[in-house]
This record gives sequence, structure tokens and C-alpha cells, in this order.
Amino acid sequence: MAEVLLYHHILGLTDGVRAFADDLRQAGHIVHTPDLFDGRTFAGIEEGFGFARAKGLDAIGERGVAAADDLGPELVYAGFSFGVTIAQRLAQTRPGARGALFIDSCLPVTEFGEAWPVGVPVQIHGKEGDEFFEEDLPAARELTGATAAAELFAYPGDQHLFADSSLDAYDPEASRLLMERVRAFLASV
Repeated sequence: MAEVLLYHHILGLTDGVRAFADDLRQAGHIVHTPDLFDGRTFAGIEEGFGFARAKGLDAIGERGVAAADDLGPELVYAGFSFGVTIAQRLAQTRPGARGALFIDSCLPVTEFGEAWPVGVPVQIHGKEGDEFFEEDLPAARELTGATAAAELFAYPGDQHLFADSSLDAYDPEASRLLMERVRAFLASV
């Protein structure tokens, strides 16, 4: 059993993110899903970013980091797209991380340090033709090339947020495979 801190994407803590967390809970894991947007959800990425910019991206990031303060250090940090920025920061800077799961995004390791932390496994998932994930592929490839503890999974298609069952971009087959891989990952950390 793993304890996971899962950060939502820019559309907020949607029913699809909650369902993803519930699937992990049904597999026996403890999953925390902080709501960084105070119950607000958005229909589009630009609308979500507009809200986040108005609230302050740094302030939202700090709220996300603070959500980890009340939990033990041995967490798996996970995020969808925008949430990856917080998950990756914590995985790289907070001692005791058991692992990291990045869905739809990956930042250059140098954003948060000189190298990926030794002994911290990470999985990165995204769609091959997703315009947002394509921008992050070089960072994802660099990370997987720098440590044997990293895996990159690129799925066919171009949907962003494809694992959120409450969105039109949802891809049931890719999401099933992603969940299978995530469950195996969590069972190993």
C-alpha cells in the first residue's frame, strides 16, 4: 500500500480526478486530493488558467506544497498536467519521497534541482500528439535517460487530460492501460 498526494489539473478537482483517486483507493492505497481551487472547476483550459493567474500561480503552488506539510514524508507525489508542477517540486525537494507519477506533463529536472533524487522512481504518462505534452517530451526523455528509476509511457492520440473520465478528452483504453501501470508502480514502491 502506498500513500499518494494527487494534485488536480487546471480545470480543478473534477469528478474524473476524484474517480481516478477512488480507483487507487479501491486498490488499497491512501490517496489525498487537495482542492487548490476551493471547489471551482472549469470547462476549458484558458478559463482555468485565467482563474489560476488571477489567484496567483505561485500562491496556488504554495498551497499545494502546504498540503503536504500535514502528511508524513513517505509519499508518492502525483499530478495531472498543472498539478505535476507541484508534484514534481515535492518529489525533488522533500526528503523521503517514495515515488512520483506525472500525467500529461513533465518539467525539466533543473526547475527544482541539479538532478533527480537518487532512489525515487517516477512514471511519466502522456499522449504522443498532445500539444501540451509534446512541449514536455524533451524533459521527460531527459529524465528517463538520467535515471533507471524513470519510465516514460506515450500513448497514441492527441488528447490532453485523457485520463479524466469526466472530460470529452477521456480515452477509456489508454486510461485503463495507464491505471494498470500506475497500480503496478504503486505496488512496487
